[in-house]
Amino acid sequence: MVGKKKLSCLMAFLVSLSFLGGCKNIGASQSQKTLKDKKIINIGISQFVEHPALESARKGFMDALKSKGYEENKNIKVDFQNAQGDMATTQTIAQNFASKNEDLIFAIATPCAQSAFNVIKEKPILITAVTDPVQSGLVKSLEVPSTNVTGTSDSVSIDKQLQLIKDIIPRAKTIGVVYNTSEKNSELQVKDIKKAAEKFGFNIKTSGVTNVNEVAQSLNSIVGKIDVLYVPTDNTIVSSMPLVVNECYKRNIPIIGAESAHVKAGAVAANGIDYYKLGFQTGIMAVDIINGKNVEEMSIQTSKDTSTVINKDACEKLNISIPKELEEKAQIVTGGVH
Repeated sequence: MVGKKKLSCLMAFLVSLSFLGGCKNIGASQSQKTLKDKKIINIGISQFVEHPALESARKGFMDALKSKGYEENKNIKVDFQNAQGDMATTQTIAQNFASKNEDLIFAIATPCAQSAFNVIKEKPILITAVTDPVQSGLVKSLEVPSTNVTGTSDSVSIDKQLQLIKDIIPRAKTIGVVYNTSEKNSELQVKDIKKAAEKFGFNIKTSGVTNVNEVAQSLNSIVGKIDVLYVPTDNTIVSSMPLVVNECYKRNIPIIGAESAHVKAGAVAANGIDYYKLGFQTGIMAVDIINGKNVEEMSIQTSKDTSTVINKDACEKLNISIPKELEEKAQIVTGGVH
């Protein structure tokens, strides 16, 4: 009798283990199944810093939701938080979203994405403006994330950027890069540009910062040793663009940006992506998740197209002549130069 009871208990224990084992990965996918049935969907938006590219991505995201019938104060409620460029604040925001049990998270830029992922495991997280989600530890692969994270990457072809420098500033030999050493996406971009520079015959000189207060000093340490400054999609440097433009152009050092907002802020040119369109793509993915698509199986997307943007005012200030065939295909903007 005792033997039978022990056997029954053992079997029950094994069945319970089997059940728990089968359930361990259903957190995000299970919770999202109920989203389309909710009257109000609560969305937490975490943005690393305020600058045009990230603002455009957020606007694109919201417009995509609206295009599919999801509007604030109607069937979605948005809690928008800006970390103001502070890494610790991104963690606080993520913990706040977790405590509020937000239905879906939209994380704009790598620090916000990493903080959200570190804290929130059972709700879908949409990301954008993240250069390499795999190296940032957010997903297992771009094709099949296998985590509660998906969204869009702002990765761009560094070869196109370097070719643009060759075309516009043929005399350039040394490219300077100032970047935030605390931003994983920036480290990856610097690694890529150093590797790609070899085949173009460029030398790369870098200088790192940890916050906006160090940008001026870091820039001054290399500006006299370079022919052109390349600005990656680095949130700290981009938020300091007026300073960067002013310091470089006082010394007639042209700036090439990684995306169009850099050019509108005063860079000479960029071959990059449209962050509004990237945010819109992410918003459509959010709607797919609301409608029941499994976040763990949704591939990370990249921008469907890039374009060359040229700043006419910057070219005139630096006496740069744009090749006619390049100018005819480019979008021409002005501004950001004093």
